[in-house]
Amino acid sequence: MAAEKPSSKGQAWFCTTGLPSDIVIEVEDMTFHLHKFPLTSRSRKLHQLITEQETNPTTSATQRDDHQEETEEERDEIEEILCQISLLDFPGGSETFEMAAKFCYGVKVDLNSSIIAPLRCAGEFLEMTEEYSEDNLISKTERFFSQSVLKSLKESIKALKSCERVLPLAESLGITERCIDSIASRASSVDPALFGWPVSEAANDNVRAGSSQALWNGIGSTVRRKGSGAKSNNADSWFDDLTLLSLQLFKRLILAMKVGDLNPEIVESCLMYYAKKHIPGISRSNRRPSSSSSSSIASEREQREVLETIVSHLPLHKSSRSSTTTRFFFGLLRTANILNAAEECRSTLEKKIGLQLEQATLDDLLIPSYSYLNETLYDVDCLERILGHFLDGLEEERNAGEIEAGDDGGGSNVRPPTLMLVGKLIDGYLAEIGSDANLKSDRFYNLAISLPEQARLFDDGLYRAVDVYLKSHPWTSEAEREKICGIMDCQKLTIEACTHAAQNERLPLRAVVQVLFFEQLQLRHAIAGTLIAVEADSARPSLLRRREEEAEAEAEAEAEAEAGAMQEGNSNAWRGAVRENQGLRLDMDSMRTRVHQLERECSNMKRVIEKIDKEGPREHNGGWRGSLTRRFGCKFKTQVCDSHEQAVVNARKGRQHHHHQQ
Repeated sequence: MAAEKPSSKGQAWFCTTGLPSDIVIEVEDMTFHLHKFPLTSRSRKLHQLITEQETNPTTSATQRDDHQEETEEERDEIEEILCQISLLDFPGGSETFEMAAKFCYGVKVDLNSSIIAPLRCAGEFLEMTEEYSEDNLISKTERFFSQSVLKSLKESIKALKSCERVLPLAESLGITERCIDSIASRASSVDPALFGWPVSEAANDNVRAGSSQALWNGIGSTVRRKGSGAKSNNADSWFDDLTLLSLQLFKRLILAMKVGDLNPEIVESCLMYYAKKHIPGISRSNRRPSSSSSSSIASEREQREVLETIVSHLPLHKSSRSSTTTRFFFGLLRTANILNAAEECRSTLEKKIGLQLEQATLDDLLIPSYSYLNETLYDVDCLERILGHFLDGLEEERNAGEIEAGDDGGGSNVRPPTLMLVGKLIDGYLAEIGSDANLKSDRFYNLAISLPEQARLFDDGLYRAVDVYLKSHPWTSEAEREKICGIMDCQKLTIEACTHAAQNERLPLRAVVQVLFFEQLQLRHAIAGTLIAVEADSARPSLLRRREEEAEAEAEAEAEAEAGAMQEGNSNAWRGAVRENQGLRLDMDSMRTRVHQLERECSNMKRVIEKIDKEGPREHNGGWRGSLTRRFGCKFKTQVCDSHEQAVVNARKGRQHHHHQQ
């Protein structure tokens, strides 16, 4: 049968063959004017419906819409409509029925993954089986589905997306399940190195913008990684198709991936990209939705449902990728607070972040407080819970390591690198929230002491946070000041921090005295070490002197015995060695005298400090600090120390150090 050319006119679909139509089929709002023979030769269901209407002519009254005006072309075409059929709930709607009708007329239909599921369901609905007619629609769609669609990851996702239009029938035919199984199995072969980029918009922008920029030795990024661009594009299109799925199908797909023991990083990447696509505002760098997607933004309820679904399926393992993942989780947590998500959802995110807190930045920790019950600017309670999860995980790792290594007990004083990173991070966070006037001293104190002693090698960062808090809370009582300063270990302050603390007017007197005492103690230990070294060195020359004197006596005796044979030059060399030894002896005596003088000065300083502590700040004109300056004749430069590093930071650099300038 020759292919006939159909044409669509308004809401009616005609077959322009010159032959009058003898059947009208209504699908949704479209009316198809067709012929019985092509349809009945392929579809058993249409054959049965037409036969029923022909045997019962009373039910096959011809109906035409009175409001539909006939054009000149319609008047010229003679139509003898014998029956009219209405197909309610046809799978795929009028578009799918149009393709099925073309197939009945022998018109070639180009199959693809986007229409294969609706066409397969249409063939099932119309009963276009192989038993009724050879090479029918069901066999053709099944062959294409098995040989082409299920062999490709991208095509399987597109076919799964098309199942949404015919979901009940596609589910009963197993099309949905086969697509999900194909995606889950083929996703396991994807290289996990391609993942990890979904939420790093800035990185992608830099790659695109910097493709023409020269890198090392003038080699551009496109030259340096020649094959990575194609892989990234493939992953990009893979994820673009995945985000088009409805939440119901996406949830089923993720469950299938987890049941199939898929790489957790791939599952995590799928969830991250889907959330980024459907929940605006997760990333701080790109919170403005594009103009094309602004009209399709989901409602608050839909966003909350997506977020809770994403979080409930996150793998509980510690992510091994960069800080991009941790930043994304913090974005989810902020969004969960805004959308008022379930408590279980927020708790899961806090645990997930706590497992990899060392990968976070200070900007990530600054979570705004969205509750009216919380007076502080930032959510300190949330960070305390996250820090608790981190410490619990660290304790579990240490216990597991002790069990594997045996009960040696030698690793209790080891400083884990992750703990050191978190310690520096918390010190920076304390300095940031210390300027909040509504932050109570107990909240500041409890957060500061929540970390173990091994978290800080030096307490300079903690001292800076205390100084910021005291400057922003000048009304703090003396008892509270002493309590807050008690979180510092003055023995772990560097020389620069001690110098600054010694002249800090905001610190209580007891704290300054402790700083001076430990500074003196450090000086005394240094002097004691020098003295021990000097005495050890002085013991060696005494032995050398005796040996040299004996050698000198023997040499003089030999010189007298062999005066005639000795030369004048050798005699002068021996005399020079003797004079050098005498000079070395005098230098040692002068060094020993200087060490005794330093010890007396240290004892004098200790007595003065004890006297000042007893008298209290009763002097005017500079107080006890002026007394120190007058007694010792020294002045200290104002300097600030960065945490965990013995480096002096200029007080004029950064807003964080402005409070140190007097």
